[in-house]
Amino acid sequence: MLHLLLRRLRPRQLRALPQRRYPGSGWAVRTVDLRSDAVTRPSPAMRAAMAAARVGYDIFEEDPTVNELQRRAAELFGMEETLFVPSGTMANLISVMCHCPERGAELIVGDQAHIHLCEQGGVAQIAGIHSRVVRNLPDGTFDLNEVESKIRNSSGTHCPQTSVICLENTQNFTGGRIPPLSFLQEVRDLSDRYGLPIHIDGARLMNAAVALDVKASEILRLCDSVSVCLNKGLGSPIGSLIGGRKEFINQAIRVRRVLGGLMRQAGVLAAAGLISLSDMVERLRDDHRNTRKFAQGTNLM
Repeated sequence: MLHLLLRRLRPRQLRALPQRRYPGSGWAVRTVDLRSDAVTRPSPAMRAAMAAARVGYDIFEEDPTVNELQRRAAELFGMEETLFVPSGTMANLISVMCHCPERGAELIVGDQAHIHLCEQGGVAQIAGIHSRVVRNLPDGTFDLNEVESKIRNSSGTHCPQTSVICLENTQNFTGGRIPPLSFLQEVRDLSDRYGLPIHIDGARLMNAAVALDVKASEILRLCDSVSVCLNKGLGSPIGSLIGGRKEFINQAIRVRRVLGGLMRQAGVLAAAGLISLSDMVERLRDDHRNTRKFAQGTNLM
């Protein structure tokens, strides 16, 4: 069945698959590595761009390639500014810390969220921020009545104060589900009633935008900050972007420094990110199409 599926891939895609040779057999088997969409390699265009990148001292905001990446990302996201950081985990931690400037603050997050499950509890371990968990539903959303019941904003001294609501799009551990825009609008309405910001862990946000056939900015107009990975389906070897208002990004720059995420001549890495934004977003349609074919094929086994 798998060989029938592979026949449906384009010749260019088949040639790109790594080969594994088995000693003594003479066989060369093409390998499809499905462990993660992060098991990628920089494209030839990325490698060429990285080798030719113009660089500068990013501490002084003088790296032209980093500046261009951040400018283009802000335009794509429909946000005032963005910031280039080494990883998605750091991007989420910086964002939460900027929304929760005091230790002992509280965030509301889904029980299947990457921030909650797979980032070593960094918001607590490093930032002293308490997580209040709500149950993710099978479609990646959650019951807004439960969310509202978990918001704590009283003037008493016993409880943490809720400071931010964290969402994830796509919702990885519920099968990559995409929360509908109507749900995001409902969360926005709820957060506005309580004066709370919304952070979206958008590690695969561009997958969501492509699947919904909308601009990323159409999703992100409903949040205050976002983290977006440039690796995974976008193919860069490293890097994520934080988006938000200018004053938010100014604070994020300070937090990035204390977390050890400041990079100097980072244009070599940002050059790959520019290729991710210019060339790889539309390629996600191929990924979605091939994934669908694979799922349909395996369902027939």
